[in-house]
Amino acid sequence: MSVKLLKYIVTNSCIRSRVNNMKYMSTVNNDKLIKVTFNKANGDKITAEGKKGDSLLDVIINNNLDFDGYGACEGTLTCSTCHVILDSKDYDALPDKPSDEELDMLDLAYNLTDTSRLGCQIILEEKLDGLEVQVPATVNDARYN
Repeated sequence: MSVKLLKYIVTNSCIRSRVNNMKYMSTVNNDKLIKVTFNKANGDKITAEGKKGDSLLDVIINNNLDFDGYGACEGTLTCSTCHVILDSKDYDALPDKPSDEELDMLDLAYNLTDTSRLGCQIILEEKLDGLEVQVPATVNDARYN
C-alpha cells in the first residue's frame, strides 16, 4: 500500500464508537474537543478531552487515564464498572435516556442514584462541553455476580 493511499485512509476514515451497537460515529478529523471532568471519590479531579461521538469510556481509554477497573467489558453493556453520577441538570440534558439494558446493569452498580448512568452510554456532543461527573469509589463488575 502506498504512503499516499495510507495517508488518505487515515485522514478520511471514520472510527466507530463501541457503544449503542455502532450507532454513533466519531470522525478522525474533529476540530472541537469536548472537555469532561471526572471527580474521583478521593477528591481528585481529572479533566480530559474527547471528540464529538466519543463515549465517556472512550475519553478515559483514549487519554490513558488510570481508573481502576473502569470499563472492564469495553462498552458492551455487560458490567457496571463505568458507572458515573451526574448532577440533575446534566442528566436531564443528555440526548438519550438509559435503555432497558443499561438500567439492568445500573441495578447492579454500587452507590446508585437517580442520576446514575454508565459512562459507555454517554455520548459526547458539543453541548456537553465542560461536563463533570462523579466516579464512585468502588465498582461492581456485574459479569461476576
